[in-house]
Amino acid sequence: MNFSIFGDKVNCKSGIKSLMDDLGHAMAVNRNMLMLGGGNPAHITEVQSILRNSMMEVMDSGTLFEECVGNYDAPQGNFKFIEEMAALLNREFGWNIKSSNIALTNGSQSAFFLLFNMFSGRFRDGSFKKILLPLTPEYIGYSDVGITSDEIFTSIRPEITHLDDHTFKYNIDFDNLTIDESIGAICVSRPTNPTGNVLSDSEIEKLISLAEQHDVPLIIDSAYGIPFPDMIYTDARPYWNEQIIVCMSLSKLGLPGVRTGIIIANEKVINAVSQMNAVMNLAPGSVGAVIAESLVKSGEIISMSRDIIKPHYKNKAELAVNLFKEKLEGVDYYIHKPEGAFFLWLWLKGIKIDSDTLYERLKERGVLIVPGHYFFPGLTDDWIHKNECIRVTYSQSEETVRKGIEIIAEEIRKGYL
Repeated sequence: MNFSIFGDKVNCKSGIKSLMDDLGHAMAVNRNMLMLGGGNPAHITEVQSILRNSMMEVMDSGTLFEECVGNYDAPQGNFKFIEEMAALLNREFGWNIKSSNIALTNGSQSAFFLLFNMFSGRFRDGSFKKILLPLTPEYIGYSDVGITSDEIFTSIRPEITHLDDHTFKYNIDFDNLTIDESIGAICVSRPTNPTGNVLSDSEIEKLISLAEQHDVPLIIDSAYGIPFPDMIYTDARPYWNEQIIVCMSLSKLGLPGVRTGIIIANEKVINAVSQMNAVMNLAPGSVGAVIAESLVKSGEIISMSRDIIKPHYKNKAELAVNLFKEKLEGVDYYIHKPEGAFFLWLWLKGIKIDSDTLYERLKERGVLIVPGHYFFPGLTDDWIHKNECIRVTYSQSEETVRKGIEIIAEEIRKGYL
C-alpha cells in the first residue's frame, strides 16, 4: 500500500507526535512518569471549580446540552460564543471587531495548519512563499504542518542578552531580518513556547510596521497570552488590526480536552477559515464554546485568568528557577528569563551530550522533558546551541516538579563530565 506525498509526509517522525505520544502514554499507562515535558495545563482547583459549575449550568439549562452535542454549528463556529467574544474584546481593548472577524477551529493546532497552508507553499503565479519566524526557538507544533513540504519556514538566529550569571533573553535581530516577495506571512508566539519569552511592545510594533509595509499578515499566537489565560508576567499590551491575525485557545485556560481554537482576523481570512472548516470538519466542535460562553459574557474569563491562573504559574516559575539554581550550583547553565507561559528553557552551554541523549537518559529515569532541537523550524544552519537546550514544564504539582528537577540536575551534571 502506497501513500501520497502528503501521506508520507504526515506519517514521518515528528517532534509534536513524539511529545504527544509521551504525554498520552504517561497519562494513560505509566502514571509514575514525572511529566516535565508536555504542555498540559495544571489542574488548578479554583479554575476547575469554575469550569465544573459552568458545565453544570449547561447540563441544567433545559435543552442547551442536547443542542450542544446533538446539533452542528455553522462552519464559522458557535455563533453565541463568537458574539460574546467580539463584545468582550471590544469592551476590554476597544478593538472594534464584529462577529465576522472571529472563527473557531478544533484547537489552535488546526488553526495553524489552516493559516500556514493558506499563506505559504506554491501559489498560482508559480511562486513559493514561506512563513517567516522572526524569533527562534519557536513552538514545536509549527514544524510539520506544511501539506507537502517541510520547507515552509524561514528564520534567523536570535540576539542573546545575558542578564546575570545564569539568566539570558532572546530578542529579534532586526538588523538581519529580511522580508522579500518569498514571505507569505510573519508569525510569532507571545509568550513564546518553549522559552517563556514575551516580545516587547516595541518588537511587536516593528513587526506590525514590516507586515503593513510588505502587505503580509502578522500572525500572533496568543495561546498562553492576553486576554486569557494571561500567563504574561511582564508589561505587554494586546494588538489587533486588519493586518494582524490573533490566535487564541481555551486549552491553557484548563480545557485542552475540548479542542477549541479562536482566530481573530479580517473578514477575508475568516471566510476562508470557515470554508476550510466545512471541508475538513463540517463544523468545529461546540462543547468548549458552550462551556465558556457564560464566562466570556460575564467577563469572568478575564478575572479568572488575571487573579487565579497568572499568579499560580508565576509562583511556580519562581519555585522552579530557585530549584535549578540550588541543584545546578557550579554548573555553566543558563535559564531564559521566564516572562510567560509555564516552561523553563535551559541552555546547557558546552555540555558533552546532545539534548536528545539527555532526553533518553531522563526518560529511562522516569522524567519527561523535550529536547531543544525540535524548536528551531526554518533555521537551517548548523548551530550547536540547538542541541544544548531543553524545555521543562513547571505546570505539574510541586512534588512532581521538585522530584523531576532533582533528577534532571543529576543527569545534567553527568552530561558535563
